[in-house]
Amino acid sequence: MNLTVKLAGIIFKNPVTVASGTFGHSKEYYTLDEVKRLGAIIPKTVTLHPQVGNPPPRIYETPSGMINAIGIENAGIDGFIEHQLPLLKSTGVPLIISILGHGEDQFAAIIEKLNEQDCITAVELNLSCPNLKHKLLVAQDPAATKHLVSRIKALSQFPIIAKLSPNVTDIAEIAVAAEEGGADGLSLVNTFSAMAIDIKKRTSRIGNFTGGLSGPAIRPIALYMVQRVVSRVKIPVIGIGGIMTASDALEFLIAGSTMVAIGSANFVNPRAPIDVLEGIEAFMKDNKINDVREIIGSLKK
Repeated sequence: MNLTVKLAGIIFKNPVTVASGTFGHSKEYYTLDEVKRLGAIIPKTVTLHPQVGNPPPRIYETPSGMINAIGIENAGIDGFIEHQLPLLKSTGVPLIISILGHGEDQFAAIIEKLNEQDCITAVELNLSCPNLKHKLLVAQDPAATKHLVSRIKALSQFPIIAKLSPNVTDIAEIAVAAEEGGADGLSLVNTFSAMAIDIKKRTSRIGNFTGGLSGPAIRPIALYMVQRVVSRVKIPVIGIGGIMTASDALEFLIAGSTMVAIGSANFVNPRAPIDVLEGIEAFMKDNKINDVREIIGSLKK
């Protein structure tokens, strides 16, 4: 069976990757042969400078999901390149590096540092970042999205994948703007804005007051958004949002995703990405499908 897919001009051996922020940097984890079976790895988002993240509590479980407000805790791009990147490189799996800047200049500075590395396949722009000229996030403003993607695309020696927020009126409009800015692909969706309240204390259960909802609870909405975007753009999409099983992943592929990213499922089952991959293989075998591209975008209306 042929499981290879093409995204952002790159051939990946299969369509299964992991969502940014849900995959650790453990040396012991990366030496596992199973990790090396992934189509790609998208590590936790990296910022220009180190960030300590948000105050606790940072995670709260909700029905069929979880709210998190980690605050992109990370060692900064220099620390990432020195300590995490060599471990990631050792897997031999294509790396899609997720980055976020507090302003365009920070995105540009990160890209300049990544351009010096030889083990990166693509860069994911986390557009759920402040638009310093407005109160909206970049991912909530079509003009800002197009402008930022265009600037970073011009600087990057790697393909650019724009990660979109679902917290908008029309995500397809933002997707079109990213495509017009030169994005080679899209990742969607990021988490939904959410909160939970402790009724005894009458306070938020999240230290940052609000957070982002992920997990199976968001899957039907994420799937809808992916299908809407796929119908409006020509660039490939990485589908994200509550994928727990191979059946879930197949829904996203049928809706038109070229790849799928496993996120919150990693916290429940560290082997989830491989279970999904093996489930896709089993589905193809059972249905006598020789090429995964026969599944992608095969939704009937």
